[in-house]
Amino acid sequence: MRMRLITTNPSVRKKVLGTILIGGTGYLYLKVWLPLTGIGIPCVFHEVTGLYCPGCGITRSLGAILRLDIHEAFRYNMLIFILAPLYLLYMLAVKKDWVNLKNGLLYSMLGLTISFGILRNIPIFSWMEPTSFT
Repeated sequence: MRMRLITTNPSVRKKVLGTILIGGTGYLYLKVWLPLTGIGIPCVFHEVTGLYCPGCGITRSLGAILRLDIHEAFRYNMLIFILAPLYLLYMLAVKKDWVNLKNGLLYSMLGLTISFGILRNIPIFSWMEPTSFT
């Protein structure tokens, strides 16, 4: 049995190229654009309300991950470390059509995101805030 190359299937090729394009663009943004200009993506929610949204700190967290500084990445936004494995499991459940698991994971991820967004703005949970906000 011969193994087919990924590039022989147009559908798979399109997905692989799209992933490489998005990943490459993100990498250039984090490793070239931000260090050169210092112009980041502002959080509109934080600008308007002064509160941290569940996503505040994700860009800085991804930059820290690229520097292999996992501790600092966790301090910027720990939610991505909780949601990433759940999302991978969710994608497996979608592929295998495990409806109950898929729905349970989806609602769990939504609940975790909302809870994280609320808790990180309560003073007793200030340790959940991003380490710095610029």
